[in-house]
Amino acid sequence: MPKVDSNYAESVASDVEKSTPPLGFKVIIREFKKDKVALTALIILILIALFVVAWTIRLDVPEVMRVDVFNRFHPPVEFEWSNFIDAWNGERTYLLGADESGIDVFHQLIVGTGNSVIIGFLVTTIMAVIGIGLGVISGYYGGAVDNAIMRFTDFIMILPTTMIVIVFIVIIPEVTIASFVFIMSIFAWTGFCRTIRSRALSEGELDYISASKTMGTPTWKIILSEMLPNLASLIMIQLILSYAANIGLETGLTFLGFGLPPEIPTLGTLVSAATSPENLELRPWVWLPASLTILTLMLCINYVGQALKRSTDAKQRLG
Repeated sequence: MPKVDSNYAESVASDVEKSTPPLGFKVIIREFKKDKVALTALIILILIALFVVAWTIRLDVPEVMRVDVFNRFHPPVEFEWSNFIDAWNGERTYLLGADESGIDVFHQLIVGTGNSVIIGFLVTTIMAVIGIGLGVISGYYGGAVDNAIMRFTDFIMILPTTMIVIVFIVIIPEVTIASFVFIMSIFAWTGFCRTIRSRALSEGELDYISASKTMGTPTWKIILSEMLPNLASLIMIQLILSYAANIGLETGLTFLGFGLPPEIPTLGTLVSAATSPENLELRPWVWLPASLTILTLMLCINYVGQALKRSTDAKQRLG
């Protein structure tokens, strides 16, 4: 039997490895290495998340939110490491000043960022489950099922949802994070559903779906293992954009006075201080840090979302 040159075998193996498109997590890593802006945005998001989580664990939130009228609109102090360490230990050092109630803005910003991020995540998760589920079922079955789901979706879409959400918030005796998330989620899934349904309709007519049906593959397996992976790119970008939009929606409702109560700090609660002309002109420390945090989160989430979307498209682009 002729011997195979080891150098030739290694060369062939190397060529095969180079010609094989990267899959899974390697694709995501490659996309972030190529896009330095998205990589920077991801690092910023991770640092914000770690900072907020580490600091919130140490904070006594009821103590942080205690009203102190003697320090009403306390201006920011000069940054010193001793003040920073004291703030880490839960003391009021007023690194970013105080608001109208004398509450430390820095501590409110930390707790509020965590609350806003959690609210956006929960609303996005709920609307994605409802929207993807109804959209895929509607697109897969078509016919009467599609017609019934779409008519119900159209009915929800034509409702003045913002006004209804405001009415619900007003009539509820005590708005909590759970009730606020539920109210925001029950109307937010319609656009997601229609987008997924339109793509699922076209996917349902392709040969691989017909072949699976002919072979007797269970419906749930066709949807989960064959149709949804081909919708991954669309779902990914919709999730990211919806996440950013839901954080913005919570901020907007709270800014207008129809969000969570002041004792539950969010980014919207802090930004709502800008409704006062005096605060807007004379006390920027009350609202400006939260505004910059919102801007940073929106930009970073969108850049990271674009990179993740490209990574899900990599297999199609590489052929």
